Amino acid sequence: MNAPLGVSEMVRGVAVFTEDRDRMTSVIAYVYKNHSLAFVGTKSGKLKKIRVDGPRGSALQYETVQVVDPGPVLRDMAFSKDHEQLYIMSERQLTRVPVESCGQYPSCGECLGSGDPHCGWCVLHNTCTRKERCERSREPRRFASEMKQCVRLTVHPSNISVSQYNVLLVLETYNVPELSAGVNCTFEDLSEMDGLVVGNQIQCYSPAAKEVPRIITENGDHHVVQLQLKSKETGMTFASTSFVFYNCSVHNSCLSCVESPYRCHWCKYRHVCTHDPKTCSFQEGRVRLPEDCPQLLRVDKILVPVEVIKPITLKAKNLPQPQSGQRGYECILSIQGSEQRVPALRFNSSSVQCQNTSYSYEGMEINNLPVKLTVVWNGHFNIDNPAQNKVHLYKCGAMRESCGLCLKADPDFECGWCQGQGQCTLRQHCPIHESHWLELSGTNSKCTNPRITEIIPVTGPREGGTKVTIRGENLGLEFRDIASHVKVAGVECNPLVDGYIPAEQIVCEMGEAKPSQHAGFVEICVAVCRPEFMARSSQLYYFMTLTLSDLKPSRGPMSGGTQVTITGTNLNAGSNVVVTFGKQPCLFHRRSPSYIVCNTTSSDEVLEMKVTVQVDRAKIHQDLFFQYMEDPTIVRIEPEWSIFSGNTPIAVRGTHLDLIQNPQIRAKHGGKEHINLCEVLNATEMTCQAPALALGPDHQSDLTERPEEFGFILDNVQSLLILNKTNFTYYPNPVFEAFGPSGILELKPGTPIILKGKNLIPPVAGGNVKLNYTVLVGEKPCTVTVSDVQLLCESPNLIGRHKVMARVGGMEYSPGMVYIAPDSPLSLPAIVSIAVAGGLLIIFIVAVLIAYKRKSRESDLTLKRLQMQMDNLESRVALECKEAFAELQTDIHELTSDLDGAGIPFLDYRTYTMRVLFPGIEDHPVLRDLEVPGYRQERVEKGLKLFAQLINNKVFLLSFIRTLESQRSFSMRDRGNVASLIMTVLQSKLEYATDVLKQLLADLIDKNLESKNHPKLLLRRTESVAEKMLTNWFTFLLYKFLKECAGEPLFSLFCAIKQQMEKGPIDAITGEARYSLSEDKLIRQQIDYKTLVLSCVNPDNANSPEVPVKILNCDTITQVKEKILDAIFKNVPCSHRPKAADMDLEWRQGSGARMILQDEDITTKIENDWKRLNTLAHYQVPDGSVVALVSKQVTAYNAVNNSTVSRTSASKYENMIRYTGSPDSLRSRTPMITPDLESGVKMWHLVKNHEHGDQKEGDRGSKMVSEIYLTRLLATKGTLQKFVDDLFETIFSTAHRGSALPLAIKYMFDFLDEQADKHGIHDPHVRHTWKSNCLPLRFWVNMIKNPQFVFDIHKNSITDACLSVVAQTFMDSCSTSEHRLGKDSPSNKLLYAKDIPSYKNWVERYYSDIGKMPAISDQDMNAYLAEQSRMHMNEFNAMSALSEIFSYVGKYSEEILGPLDHDDQCGKQKLAYKLEQVITLMSLDS
Repeated sequence: MNAPLGVSEMVRGVAVFTEDRDRMTSVIAYVYKNHSLAFVGTKSGKLKKIRVDGPRGSALQYETVQVVDPGPVLRDMAFSKDHEQLYIMSERQLTRVPVESCGQYPSCGECLGSGDPHCGWCVLHNTCTRKERCERSREPRRFASEMKQCVRLTVHPSNISVSQYNVLLVLETYNVPELSAGVNCTFEDLSEMDGLVVGNQIQCYSPAAKEVPRIITENGDHHVVQLQLKSKETGMTFASTSFVFYNCSVHNSCLSCVESPYRCHWCKYRHVCTHDPKTCSFQEGRVRLPEDCPQLLRVDKILVPVEVIKPITLKAKNLPQPQSGQRGYECILSIQGSEQRVPALRFNSSSVQCQNTSYSYEGMEINNLPVKLTVVWNGHFNIDNPAQNKVHLYKCGAMRESCGLCLKADPDFECGWCQGQGQCTLRQHCPIHESHWLELSGTNSKCTNPRITEIIPVTGPREGGTKVTIRGENLGLEFRDIASHVKVAGVECNPLVDGYIPAEQIVCEMGEAKPSQHAGFVEICVAVCRPEFMARSSQLYYFMTLTLSDLKPSRGPMSGGTQVTITGTNLNAGSNVVVTFGKQPCLFHRRSPSYIVCNTTSSDEVLEMKVTVQVDRAKIHQDLFFQYMEDPTIVRIEPEWSIFSGNTPIAVRGTHLDLIQNPQIRAKHGGKEHINLCEVLNATEMTCQAPALALGPDHQSDLTERPEEFGFILDNVQSLLILNKTNFTYYPNPVFEAFGPSGILELKPGTPIILKGKNLIPPVAGGNVKLNYTVLVGEKPCTVTVSDVQLLCESPNLIGRHKVMARVGGMEYSPGMVYIAPDSPLSLPAIVSIAVAGGLLIIFIVAVLIAYKRKSRESDLTLKRLQMQMDNLESRVALECKEAFAELQTDIHELTSDLDGAGIPFLDYRTYTMRVLFPGIEDHPVLRDLEVPGYRQERVEKGLKLFAQLINNKVFLLSFIRTLESQRSFSMRDRGNVASLIMTVLQSKLEYATDVLKQLLADLIDKNLESKNHPKLLLRRTESVAEKMLTNWFTFLLYKFLKECAGEPLFSLFCAIKQQMEKGPIDAITGEARYSLSEDKLIRQQIDYKTLVLSCVNPDNANSPEVPVKILNCDTITQVKEKILDAIFKNVPCSHRPKAADMDLEWRQGSGARMILQDEDITTKIENDWKRLNTLAHYQVPDGSVVALVSKQVTAYNAVNNSTVSRTSASKYENMIRYTGSPDSLRSRTPMITPDLESGVKMWHLVKNHEHGDQKEGDRGSKMVSEIYLTRLLATKGTLQKFVDDLFETIFSTAHRGSALPLAIKYMFDFLDEQADKHGIHDPHVRHTWKSNCLPLRFWVNMIKNPQFVFDIHKNSITDACLSVVAQTFMDSCSTSEHRLGKDSPSNKLLYAKDIPSYKNWVERYYSDIGKMPAISDQDMNAYLAEQSRMHMNEFNAMSALSEIFSYVGKYSEEILGPLDHDDQCGKQKLAYKLEQVITLMSLDS
């Protein structure tokens, strides 16, 4: 620094803090309580907080915060007036950062150990804060500013037994302030009680009996809980310590009991572990020390031969004498999984003997089986076996098939070879003759009949030195037996001690053979050369002459590594090969009869060297030479760059490159190496493909990189592994854009294809560099022109749809498909023919106009006649309607009176929500406990709890949903599933769920308006998570309204439709009915039928009066059964009734005869391949007959005899008519009429399906025109009109029958109005459509079409079709657009054409009334939501739902973590880090 004038001494600065990596860009400082604090901004946008203590003190960096993104921090920073905030700038951002963030430290130790001088520990508030922010901080010990002032706590006693209750505990406290307001003691979530303060001690009592934790055996013998002190003044926990509950009774052995760290005693005579020695029955029965425990002492091997009766004597100590009433001792041997119990005798306290018994085990592949031995007394009292003594069961004969192997066995086994039987056995099992028994210790212990089974190798040089391995049986038991008696092909072979395996293998070294010896057998003598001790091989051993002819290559680099092949004859003879080039060894690799392969080692000089090959003692003479050359060098690499994916060509110039057999190029980055191949062109040139660069997942893709190491792998040349003089650089990979969202580009022939992207030309200094691009259209390449942001490809001469593929370096990318539409210019003949056709058309039009004029006069007369007929028809229909309505009213009146008695069969809340949220899934995981293997359970539960915290974080949840929705593979089904799973998790937090839903809907509206879609399309379909969440939100909140108000008219409508349909015939196969609202499901021909009243015996109580049931004589037997079940069980929910398929219909005739009626049996009629189902008319059942439903019989007398026909057709029909599973699992559709595959027979009931063309023309002609029957639609509609009106009126009323409008509806409609105001949408039609899409079309239509979501009922296909017509009418009533009707309009639109205008008025009035109602405050809404959450708190298993949601994290983890890393808010809350923690805990391999 410059010195001021007149001062002789310079002022020198002292560096207190230096930073090498993240450069400092700004600094500001201030003094706080005698601490100099510097705040340093850095190049990467971080703020470093540094404390400098004392005049020459060292600096401590105590905190780093990321403050701006991207950096750097600009030079100017400023404090707020109170020095509590710091203002920081970057190029695009101004940020306010608190000077301290003490609140981040959760404990006193972390707070005071952080080094931040602002921070201290506010004791009774249990928080880290500034002193001035801590209440009453000036009072003693209320604020800790040094580590030694932190609160400490000890407890005495620090552990108690689980069977001790209300024990007085004394807690010694240190550094605790005065506790006049009182203190509570808390044992985690077990119990809480008042503590008594006495000086610096606090007295508490341990929990009462019902609060003590149950200690399960798997978790060891103790349970640690946190004993916490809670201040009554602040309600906060300010100190805690560990407290142990131990359980002695989990120990079931004496040693584990008394060695436990707790006060456990063993009761010897009761065989229990207890904390209270008074409970032991005898004073001498108490054990406190391990040496006093009853236990077995260590013994040497206990050997027991199989099938030999033998006692087992064991040494022990402290063995208890069984008392009166107690059973004696037993030994338990666990042999191959099964237990063998043997009575045992206690001689005294130190000895016990298992009685005489024989033992055995399966199989001959084990000769010695160690078996677990347990000694017990009194049935199950184990004696400890600390030495783990085992009994060894053995079989002499197992795996010892020869005499030599037998005598090799452990002498302790006492096995010997029984020559008479030719097997290895115990002496007592061999016949008496001495000469027939061989044993190792005996005088006669030589095995006869040695045998040679194999010799390796079978060829060798005459000079000898070959090591020959001879394998066989009975080859002596000691080396001296065979030391001098081995000959191979007549030549002495000297046995080697190292290779000898007694009885099994001899290795010997060959001597030199005479020229006259060519081949021979191997001969050995064992000990003596008598015939019974001699053996000869079956294989011959040959002497060979080895020759060399050539070697390739004949030169290589001085560093070695060249693989040389030496050719010749008989090169596979002998046992050991040594190759040398001069003095340098060549490392043997492999050989065959015609070649030897070896790898050269390095040489110190450039020299031609003679090649020597030695096989065993034979040196092969031949003048072959190998030339060591100078190592290759690399002079130049061109170009000195590539892209990250590599595989771009590189030309390499150097010297001696042709010496290298397998050249490779390498690059190492981030500790990972990539290698690619090179091809040598000549001695000075080779071409390589650049290696790829190993980049981490968090690498920024637009930065250039230099590899840490770059070089060549040239055999063993080490000097070129790392090239120091190269500046090889890697540039970012080219990136291409897809052809729009559809992935298809439409072009005319000859138009060039343009592929847009970036980084297409690497930014190499010096410029004019290009990558070699290949673009394929289909299979054809095209000519490419490259610029930095696009590729221009001259499209080849193709038409049609083709995939486009771009290749560069090691990467491939397809931006999509190209569709080239063919041109079709008109030819002259085409123009002439168009002109002629045009002329003819004009003449034809003139003729038609003249004919039309005449025809219109005639049609006017016809119209008048038709008008009169229509009037007559209308009056007939009206009359029919009145009659039908009156009849239905009577039926429904009966039904409603039943409803009043039994109540509507509403589904419980859980089943109802499951059917709406997850339609078609019966046993969803969210209803079950989470299934995790035991060893992972703790980790997974911990992970899911962390994940639950993330889901409850709005920033994370919104980011998570947005990320998922941006994935192309995230299907509609996935969106619905995720929305439902999130709502099940948030069922207990509906305020939060509503907040998230509003945010998502607001985003959806913004997106909808930004994308220039018509505003009316908003919420029309369920294409986003938000829309499905909205459905689920209403599902949760409108259940009460459904139950109390809207459910009744909906159920009445369902019952009315069902009753009205069943009044007329219903075809059991096509589902068509005489009475229908749906044109598709109308029987269009005259069916003759009669109504019968049958008396049905009550299946539950045969003595109660018979039930009269109305049936049609054209009903199939299954339809009859279903009507009877409806009549008998009319007050019973569907799921609790018996199924028709499980019952048989029995007709009880007057004479006591009983007949089982079935849809198909031997009486079923078949005409022309059509088989008609049996009806009551078929069986001629008269009116008033008595019938009964009985459980399904195995066979009936009239069952079909031909089993093949009956089985296939009956099962097919069962599938058509039987109802299984939940009501919504049966998607009501017309069943297909499939011909019976084996017999070709087609089923029918009332009408034959028109798709089968074998109806005669006459049949069709004889029927009346089917459209005449459409008047029946009108009749049915008129009959049901009141019920439809009732339902619509209930739904579209703000106060109906004393029931208030659900808050959720008003709240959501107000929210939509707010959004419309915010975006300046004042069109009332748009607002009306939003509300309709949000509630009626999203929720009510679903309930009308699927009443089985709300009630426990079965919905058949005809009822489903009618409900669909009502639902369509409901949708039309909510629409604002005008419906123009004509003669081609669908019948369901025409049917309600007159009613829809008045329904529309109801809807408009309803929306207007809701708008006029006073707004609901957030406070009221939150209270209502909290109440709803509380009512249905535990309906779903949140863990299972979280696990299901987590599966999407697993699938898209990279994509989800990306936004969390880059978002500011997420960064501050460390959400990415938390999610990574969850992923680690949940991963399988962790």
